[in-house]
Amino acid sequence: MIWPAPAFGATAIALIIERATGYPDKVYRRIGHPIEWIGWWIGWLEGKLNDPGAPLLQARLRGILALALILAPVLAITYPLGLALRDITGGWIVEAVIGTAFLAQKSLRDHVEAVAVALDHSLARGRLAVSRIVGRDPGMLDESGVSRAALESLAENASDGIVAPAFWFALGGLPALALYKAINTADSMIGHRSERYLHFGWASARLDDVVNLPASRFCGALFAAAAWTSNGEAARNAFDAMRRDAGRHLSPNAGWPESALAGALDIRLGGSRAYAGRNVDLPEMGRGRAELDRNDIRRGLKLYDRAITLLAGIAIILALIASS
Repeated sequence: MIWPAPAFGATAIALIIERATGYPDKVYRRIGHPIEWIGWWIGWLEGKLNDPGAPLLQARLRGILALALILAPVLAITYPLGLALRDITGGWIVEAVIGTAFLAQKSLRDHVEAVAVALDHSLARGRLAVSRIVGRDPGMLDESGVSRAALESLAENASDGIVAPAFWFALGGLPALALYKAINTADSMIGHRSERYLHFGWASARLDDVVNLPASRFCGALFAAAAWTSNGEAARNAFDAMRRDAGRHLSPNAGWPESALAGALDIRLGGSRAYAGRNVDLPEMGRGRAELDRNDIRRGLKLYDRAITLLAGIAIILALIASS
């Protein structure tokens, strides 16, 4: 393991603080955001190392080198910092505060809720709001399409923006948390299947798949458990949808939280959408109602709230067990 002891306490505190405060605007205006710093480094390396015309093997080797150069400074900074904090009384609280920068509970909720609020005013505002959180073309989406896009973003980002960072933080402390976010950021920037990144981003995409495997399943289970707190049938639907539909998704991970959310809400996600003018048909998640609206977004947010409350509760329980 990267870290000498579980960081359950720091994870629990980080989840509680970040849910309430998010990333403070004053801090952002003064120093920016750690993910932006990592993103700048990834962009610089991509410009120096990526050659879209290189043969497949050479392109992949360049991508592997870029990934190593992305992760090396992250580990070089966070590992000694984490060790130093562990030697200071109360240092784990400082570790928790630093860890909040790599979680996105409040930001995700605010952005998804903004889509529902925008749809209260007009479809045009809803399309603009959803364009800030998804990569698909919003121009031709009706209210159902906008609502579906917002809920899919909520499900997928709950996994890789909250549950996965918390999982790696609890397992390996600050270094594992920062390394996970660097991998995930690399995947989002250079891991997609465009002509420019197909081979150069191969290593980043595959590693991101691996590090998200446990958390994506756990996130789906959290959605199902959150549904169970108010409706046992909804929980059964969530588990049935995961068993039936999750493996059909093009991503090895995204299908788990999406199918669980769809089953719990008795709706249908997935289907056809457009990216940069290109139509993509994705398998459908869930067997419920296909026509969605802004009220379904709000139902999804209530389920999300319960799920991340359960996540924090689990972290607290594990922290108490570890300290006993």
